[in-house]
Order: sequence, then C-alpha cells, then structure tokens
Amino acid sequence: MRKLNTRWMHPRDQITMIIDKIYRSGLTTTSGGNISIIDENGDVWVTPSAIDKGTLRPTDIVCVKSDGSIEGRHKPSSEYPFHIAIYKSRPDIKAVIHAHPPALVSFSIVREIPNTNVIPQAKHVCGPIGYAPYELPGSEELGTVIAREFDKGFNSVIMENHGTVVGGRDLSDAYQRFETMEFCARTLINGSTIGTPNYLTDEQINEFESQIPRLLPEMDEVEHPSDERAIREQIQRIVLRACDQGLMISSYGTVSVRWRGNDFLITPPNVARWDIQLKDIVQIKDGKREPGKIPSRSTWLHQEIYKRNPHVNSIILTQSPYLMAYSVTGEKMDVRTIPESWIFLQDIPNMPFGSHFAGQEAILNTLSVNTPAVIINNDSVLVTGDKLLGTFDRLEVAEFSAKSLTMGASLGKLVPINDQQVEALRKKFLS
Repeated sequence: MRKLNTRWMHPRDQITMIIDKIYRSGLTTTSGGNISIIDENGDVWVTPSAIDKGTLRPTDIVCVKSDGSIEGRHKPSSEYPFHIAIYKSRPDIKAVIHAHPPALVSFSIVREIPNTNVIPQAKHVCGPIGYAPYELPGSEELGTVIAREFDKGFNSVIMENHGTVVGGRDLSDAYQRFETMEFCARTLINGSTIGTPNYLTDEQINEFESQIPRLLPEMDEVEHPSDERAIREQIQRIVLRACDQGLMISSYGTVSVRWRGNDFLITPPNVARWDIQLKDIVQIKDGKREPGKIPSRSTWLHQEIYKRNPHVNSIILTQSPYLMAYSVTGEKMDVRTIPESWIFLQDIPNMPFGSHFAGQEAILNTLSVNTPAVIINNDSVLVTGDKLLGTFDRLEVAEFSAKSLTMGASLGKLVPINDQQVEALRKKFLS
C-alpha cells in the first residue's frame, strides 16, 4: 500500500491531518484519543490534552523532547506515557494512534478480540491483535501492559474497557491499520445483527493475497486526450466522495469507467484511496496497460464485464459497512424495502468467495441489465451502471437499503413490499 507521501510534511502537520480524518469519520470524540510520531531525533510529537479534536491546528501539537522536556503551548495528552513506552519497546514503530472508535470499544467491553479472518485484507493489514488488561488511564501501569503486547510483536492492541491502540512504520500506515480494524469490528457487529458471520480459512486468505494478476502487457506509447483526462477527474471525485461518505476505506476499493470501445480507466492497487491522484489512475487500451503502472488486481474482471455488457460503462467494487453485513454472513439481501430500492437494484445475489478471481465466470454469467450488482461473500460488493454518478447512486441506494434492513432486524420481523406491488413497479418503471 503506497501511503500518503509525508516525507516533506512536519510531524505536527501529519498529526493534524490524521486526527481531523479520524474525528470527521466519527471514530473519536472532541476530547478522546491521541496521536504521536517519533522523529529521527527521538523527539515525540503528540496531540495536546483537553483541546478540541475538531479544531486542532498544527500549532497545538506538543513536542516531548528526547530528554523529557516539553515544548508547546499546551500540556501533552495525559496518555502520552504509553506512547513513549511503545517507542522504547519497539524501535521499528514510528507512529501511534489511540482512540475509542465505537465498534472496537464494543469488543473491549465484552473483552473479545475481533476475528480479522472475516475479510482478506483485514488480516493482512491489521495482523494479529493483542489484548491489554485494564489499567488506570495515564498511569505507568497502563504503559507497561500495552508495551508488553507490542513487545510480543503485535501492532494492534485492544485495551480492556477502553479502546484500541495501533502502531505503524509511519502515521499513514498506523491510520490504515486503525481504520481497517474498526471497519472489521463494525462488519462483525452488523453481520451478527442479521445472521452469523462466516470466516475465511488462512488458506483462503493466502490464496487471495498470493493471486498473481494476469498482468497486461505495457503499451509502447500512451496519450491522454481531453476526454480521457475528464474520466480521470470523474474517477478521482467519486473515490474521494466514497471515502468521505464511508463507502470506501483506505485499503480497499476499485473504480473503473469505460473510455472508448472496450478501453477503460481503472484505479490502481496499493494506493490509499483517500489520497488517490489523477496520475495514479491507469489507462487500459487495446488490452494493454499504461507504461510503468499496475492496475487493480480485478482488472481482468472489469475488462470482461465491459466486453460482455455493452450497457455497462462504469463499475465500482468496494466494501461499505452495511452491505458487508450481508457479505460476511452470506444472508440474502431483500431489496424490496422501499420502491426506490427495488427499481434501482431489483435483485442482488450473493456470489461465493473467489468468484472475483481472474478466470472465474460466475459473476460474469450473473450480471445483466436486470442484475446490475452482486455481493461477493467475505469480500465486497460490485455495482455496475451507465454513467459513473448513476453507478455511485446505485451503490448508495444499496447501502441505505442494507442499513435499513440491518437496523430493522433489531426491531422485529422485516416485511418487504409484496409480489403484486413489485409487479406494479415493474410495469410502471421497467416496461
């Protein structure tokens, strides 16, 4: 995963940027959580104590010098001692994030660790998760029990009745781990509301991770005419919008748009989705890829969808919180919640894990005008459409429907519109 290029950013600017993302994503409160970076001099830059996370500025960040002295306008976070303890225990860790994201707090108060084998990249990104027994916040004892877990090799730790703490080789790495871990926990909770989550074996995850894409040959020359550049802008806008709305996370999500004939543009792997740049997007022309770039590992699937479905001009493959509840449980999502849902989606079948691998035909044989989207078990949702904005709208409608169904399941028996009402919709809107 290519992280945000922070090489030229001062630690205080990095911290301000990431705490803002965490706060605006609803993963911490005004007063909760803290972030730090240790620099090459051994100085630790850390968020201040009792300062509004929603308005934090670079000048608010505090520096705890390697000799223990403190520089800054504020006091450092009361929990900075455990950050120091982690850095002493693990010199390879250069950034630490601690917060109280709701789903992970849920696991901490039932004293469980989320099983990341529920989706492939969760285990890959988070790694094994440690567990730190409860100690008084801000105490040396808390620093000791947390550092002990990191000393065992864990980069992610559940803090009993408290929250979570993660470390990374830089702040972008730590943030991706933090975000993915919370997403995994939320997926398990949502899935448990409607059914029973199914887990992948280590062998299945290894198969996913070791997939060697059918790498297309490179073109000799590449051109970027104005219509091609316009598509790049569309893709970038939609990816960023999906991230802002919680429909895509840093570590997963692919968007492609047909260009001319069966040529198309597609997002790359190994780029934090919220930091995607126009130049990152890969052109696929005449079965060849843009020189020097690697397209998404799902490029083969996108290519075949365009070849076999002339009506499809855009594809989004992503993980959104409530649709993933149906993905990890394999439960059938009944889109007959409200008329709009059925008109937009009609039916969303579940496809087995692995059906999105190169060379597989199941998804290709299922997608059609009347079946524009599929849920891939333990992996993602794939949505197709004409214009990219319309495809994104379809994703939103599907996610809203899944959210309504998941929330409704806690209230009582779900009662969708009936067959007669569906037939009336078919005649009025789809004839």
